[in-house]
Amino acid sequence: MATGSTTRSISDSVSRLRATFDSGVTRSLDWREAQIDGVIRFLEEHSGGLLDAMQSDLGRPRAEGWLADLAPTVVEAKYIKKHFRKWASPRRAKLPLVLLPGSARIIPEPLGVALIISPWNYPVNLVLEPLVAALAAGNVAACKPSELAPATSHLIATELPAYLDDGAIAFFEGGPEVSTELLEERFDHIFFTGSTHVGKIVMTAAAKHITPVVLELGGKSPVIVADDADIDVAASRIAWGKTLNAGQTCIAPDYVLVTPANRDALVDRIAATWTSFYGPSPMESADFARIVSEKHHQRLIGLLDGQTIAFGGDNDPAAKYLGPTMVIDPDLSSPLANEEIFGPILPIITVSGVDDAIRFVNERPKPLSLYVFSGRGDITERVIERTSSGGACINHVLFHFAPPELPFGGVGPSGMGRYHGKSGFDTYSNLKSVLKKPVAGEHTLTYPPFTERKRKLLRKLT
Repeated sequence: MATGSTTRSISDSVSRLRATFDSGVTRSLDWREAQIDGVIRFLEEHSGGLLDAMQSDLGRPRAEGWLADLAPTVVEAKYIKKHFRKWASPRRAKLPLVLLPGSARIIPEPLGVALIISPWNYPVNLVLEPLVAALAAGNVAACKPSELAPATSHLIATELPAYLDDGAIAFFEGGPEVSTELLEERFDHIFFTGSTHVGKIVMTAAAKHITPVVLELGGKSPVIVADDADIDVAASRIAWGKTLNAGQTCIAPDYVLVTPANRDALVDRIAATWTSFYGPSPMESADFARIVSEKHHQRLIGLLDGQTIAFGGDNDPAAKYLGPTMVIDPDLSSPLANEEIFGPILPIITVSGVDDAIRFVNERPKPLSLYVFSGRGDITERVIERTSSGGACINHVLFHFAPPELPFGGVGPSGMGRYHGKSGFDTYSNLKSVLKKPVAGEHTLTYPPFTERKRKLLRKLT
């Protein structure tokens, strides 16, 4: 393992990683499987410690930490282990008639040295899922976990390398200055999860070396509730998705668009659901997480200034607590309506109908996720077809993140690139095209001089 925050130690560690990659050891599929196995064993043997660490860092309930952070990571790692050998095999490609005789194939080859900069809100999943994909594709990796989840980050940085090839992994703990130094190095791929603002900084740094990037950013993920929606179901699922990890989830429902016909009933039902989840005093609930820092807590409280609070709003700065909160029809020019909330505040915005909701979404930056509740297929398909988002979920929230076969990522300001399952493997691979022609059987159709007969044949064959 290598950790460090000085330019010299970072450069030395990256050089060590590159030497490991250049040695060719990571080309072995058995080596790759051993690394995946190592991640799985680490998660299984340190699950208790990781849950304790997340509880310390985020005030996250242990059950929630398992459900939303550890379990999906284990599922993803086991899925990749089962399938990566097939993904790594050459893929046959057909040739047009004019190029016959011959054969063509696509060879997935590892990119090299990957950099993974992960966030604090899901401090296990969002570093280890990209790492497993990188290792499965035959890369080595430098990882920068978030300093805002120090206990979790330190446990991973100090214990995981013992389960892996020490020459293929390096962890760097520390603040933004460490990320800045890392971005001065030349990497073969950069994977960043975080804010759009920092994503721009990462992309600018990557441009110096023409380094490919995956940017998993965020934005304001809308929920459209049609008039025919089952309000009880919609309310329960929205309430759950909004307060998981105290709303500190990049794909959390950011705001709800609903018509007057259902607005009051939806508000009442979400409020009742939150009370059933966390009791009359969520601060006393063992199942409700805390805001990550005083700074983030102050920002959230500031978002409520001048707004009409329909439910909640109770908070305790000393405990970094903000209870589940609903705001009715916020000022659309306010920060609450324009910034990603990233907390347990749910604005309810009144629209005249589904088409008005679609217009509202399309007038704003493309979100990471979009949710629509309706029992009518024509309505849900209209929303999906006429809006653009990184991903979408019909009649539920968040769950489109879970299936390994569904690529996950953003679009426009909410990010670029995809991972999960095969899409993650391909992200960390150069899909090299190879065409082979036999020495025998040479034909001169494509060589000059181009006679009239050749020209006619070429037109027919190409």
